[in-house]
Amino acid sequence: MNTLKLWQAVPALLVGFAIGLAHAKLPAPPPVDPAKAAEAKQKAADAAKKAAEALGRAQDRVAERYKKEKGGGGAAMVPAAATPETMKK
Repeated sequence: MNTLKLWQAVPALLVGFAIGLAHAKLPAPPPVDPAKAAEAKQKAADAAKKAAEALGRAQDRVAERYKKEKGGGGAAMVPAAATPETMKK
């Protein structure tokens, strides 16, 4: 009978422990040096720019390969910003 009561108490203890962890407070983060923050922001912006350029080059390579393998086929390619005036030419 004592074993049954022990096993009934285990879930209650686990729930209490989980609630305690959920309400625990984390220490305040250390103060951030504005110069280091600006440098990190600049590095992140540069990395994003390089990644965007690399993506553009990869997309261009894929488009060129597709055109070469498929023969550029059927319909004429119209630029995305085409207006009726540019389509007449």
